[in-house]
Amino acid sequence: MNYAAPIAISHLPRENSGYWEFPVLHVRGGTSTGLILWTRAAPQPVELREELLRHLMGLPLQGDQPVSRQITGLGRGHPTNNKVFFADMTTNAAGDPQIITTFAQMASGKSDIDWSVNCGNMSAALPLWAIEQQFLPRELNGNGEVELYNTNTKAAMTARVALDGDGFTATQIPGVDGAFPGVDLFLANPVGAKTGKALPTGSPSDRFANFVVSCVDVAVPMVICRASDFGKTGTEPIAELAKDQTFFTALKSLWVQAGLKMELRNRSGNLMTADELANSETVPKVCIVGPPVNGGHISTRYFTPQTGHDTMAVTGGCCLAAACLIPGTVAHQIARNLPALGAAPTEVQVDIENPAGILSATIEGQQIGDVTKINRAAYKRSAQVLLRGYMPIYRASAALKQALKEAALQRA
Repeated sequence: MNYAAPIAISHLPRENSGYWEFPVLHVRGGTSTGLILWTRAAPQPVELREELLRHLMGLPLQGDQPVSRQITGLGRGHPTNNKVFFADMTTNAAGDPQIITTFAQMASGKSDIDWSVNCGNMSAALPLWAIEQQFLPRELNGNGEVELYNTNTKAAMTARVALDGDGFTATQIPGVDGAFPGVDLFLANPVGAKTGKALPTGSPSDRFANFVVSCVDVAVPMVICRASDFGKTGTEPIAELAKDQTFFTALKSLWVQAGLKMELRNRSGNLMTADELANSETVPKVCIVGPPVNGGHISTRYFTPQTGHDTMAVTGGCCLAAACLIPGTVAHQIARNLPALGAAPTEVQVDIENPAGILSATIEGQQIGDVTKINRAAYKRSAQVLLRGYMPIYRASAALKQALKEAALQRA
């Protein structure tokens, strides 16, 4: 089947009352909001794309404005509301549908645009965009799945949309009030993201003095600690934990010792030193876990590692969920009411209690003898189309006007 997107008038810029108007889909994906734009309707030169984004999001056309409310555009102050995907349909090597994306991250009051990252939250809205714009049927590829390839990071993931009659299966996620269309985002090759192994130390658990921890690398390397070893439950307010210097000093000592044993490396490829690990803002992640108290399978409080997280990061959630299914880990010992993996590939949803509610992660894995194989890891997000329509570009440069005119000629 050819999934190449057809050209429709509603997908292209149009001239109206002397101004050019650009078609936008305003969406929410996870806990982020922003726009999805059809790549073929947009200018190709990056400088014109950036000008278009500044108009659409209400950013200064040049330089910085320290105080900006973005009242001339659709952006809204916080970085989580200043995101835009350029998207198009194609097919992958297997002939299956693929949404190819380029992501732009903006900041209020700044004209500069960051093209170096992707957004996992906003990615959840991409399948809805493809269906909404009739680039894909509601059934997607027969199994509700479509591959997402991001040009910023040169990485792919798979999105799965669940259908419910003529609509979508609704789901709730932490940080969003209410249930909306649910999307599972499967991470490609999640095992050994930084170390090449699910269990970087070679063991499901390690002892450091009076503490037993598990070092697991699925989606992100993480040190999983028993809350009870610190005299905690794993249900404390994150701010309370962050202010407990005795607790945090012990936690830092653990992530440093564990990071050394995991043989984590810095950007230069060298083994990280104890000092580098102690001051790292990114790896390893660390969490304390305890028994569930609100209907989930396990409770946790998560650190990134220097800062306590108000919810639970999705990559960290995938890692903890995988750990819950690996016999011998701290998480496996504490988690409640989870089925064991069998010899055949099986999907298991793990519900992780965190300060904002329950984050659900889906692990596809199998247990072959003593070996736990994690095939795929997904985090559950919800998404919605907020608004569809055209936005007039009142101050477009001559070059941008010409580019929009040329894009509009595709309808001929």
